[in-house]
Amino acid sequence: MRPNFNSAVHKRLSSRELMDPLDRDDEESAARLLSSSPTEEENGNPSWRLSLPHVCVATISSFLFGYHLGVVNEPLESISIDLGFTGNTLAEGFVVSICLGGALVGCLFSGWIADGIGRRRAFQLSALPMIIGAFLSASAGNLQTMLLGRFLVGTGMGLGPPVAALYVTEVSPSFIRGTYGGLIQIATCLGLIGALLVGIAVKEAVGGWRICFWVSAAPAALLAICMEFCAESPHWLYKHARIGEAEVEFERLLGVSHVKSAISELIRSDRGDDADGVKFSELLYGRHFRVVFIGSTLFALQQLSGINAVFYFSSVVFKRAKVPSNIANICIGLVNLSGSIIAMLLMDKLGRKVLLFGSFVGMAVAMALQASAATYQILGSGTLYLSVGGMLLFVFTFALGAGPVPGLLLPEIFPNKIREKAMAVCMSVHWVVNFFVGLLFLRLLELLGAKVLYTIFASFCLIAAAFVRRNVVETKGRSLQEIEISLLPTQ
Repeated sequence: MRPNFNSAVHKRLSSRELMDPLDRDDEESAARLLSSSPTEEENGNPSWRLSLPHVCVATISSFLFGYHLGVVNEPLESISIDLGFTGNTLAEGFVVSICLGGALVGCLFSGWIADGIGRRRAFQLSALPMIIGAFLSASAGNLQTMLLGRFLVGTGMGLGPPVAALYVTEVSPSFIRGTYGGLIQIATCLGLIGALLVGIAVKEAVGGWRICFWVSAAPAALLAICMEFCAESPHWLYKHARIGEAEVEFERLLGVSHVKSAISELIRSDRGDDADGVKFSELLYGRHFRVVFIGSTLFALQQLSGINAVFYFSSVVFKRAKVPSNIANICIGLVNLSGSIIAMLLMDKLGRKVLLFGSFVGMAVAMALQASAATYQILGSGTLYLSVGGMLLFVFTFALGAGPVPGLLLPEIFPNKIREKAMAVCMSVHWVVNFFVGLLFLRLLELLGAKVLYTIFASFCLIAAAFVRRNVVETKGRSLQEIEISLLPTQ
């Protein structure tokens, strides 16, 4: 029988004193790590090769996220013809955007799922609706079945990215955590490009759009299978009083000589309270409010910067410059991928805050170029190329920081006890703002014009840069426990 973690006695006991007799082996493991001298000298950083395979498997969920975001872009016209809703723009919009509704549902429950069943099982659970949804979409004979399939896929999309951010943060050595976090954004870019390439390849085939959905079931199944062989998050295991298992997983991820220091850091940061005792209200006010506010605001500003608006309007801009849409989309994808690779290489050298601040400033400059091009709408090629250049610069600078950093930074600054639920709250803000930007963009463009709208986006980018400068702390090279202690000192 487990102890009552909500009791007053619990608040006065250390994590070791709270061990159930059934967990005596776990307690002895922790005591041995804390009291005895290590058999091997702990020199330098742990090998990055040990944790890399686990991180790579986790990023499959990000690949699927990118793939399903872009899977209907190319074949949407063929889908509408085959399923009988040609010319119905509302139905076409639902096919594209219903994933956002599913993603919001999946995201809302992601924190509780990741905390309740663990990171590995949460990944496998996210793969299940993406496999079922892909089958339904691929075999759909009417609009209703397609919408159901897309909604199920969306729930998996909403669950996967928060869990990936948590998992990569918790299994990565601190010296390379930023680089590994950059792999998440790269995987998303590869998913978008993969969806585009598959769509182009099957565009002329009769019913070829169905292949796009069948293909997506393969990486989802691969995620579910491979995650069975990956390490569970030691942070999650420790929080659930499974110290012996946490020790084993740290050995798999860091090497035996670094297990003692890793467990010691977890125990030092333990405040004797359990994540199940965290109320939702505690995330909105009190001592946790600051970090949750920073995370929610970062995700909101990320979407209010206009990144999705740029993607929505890109085909129109490129058509005016007489660039075919296929080439335009490939250019956008390659620029996004290039920026993500550079961000990955710089994340642990320059730091999160520098990249995030510079990214928002660069995005503001790019939006100013877009607004200038919209101001002087001359038929000459100069204005068109200025607009195209501003768009590509915007995507590139977004990929350098505003794209990958929030998803990496937030699990770093959230304390272990609230990490899952706080990520769910912040990612839900992301999806809600994303939905409204997508819903209102074309209407605002019609009412305000491109010049005013791009100026508003540039203003949000500058606000975001100022917010980062004032509120974001640098986490480069620091352990999660060091970051937690610095942000939330013991009260």
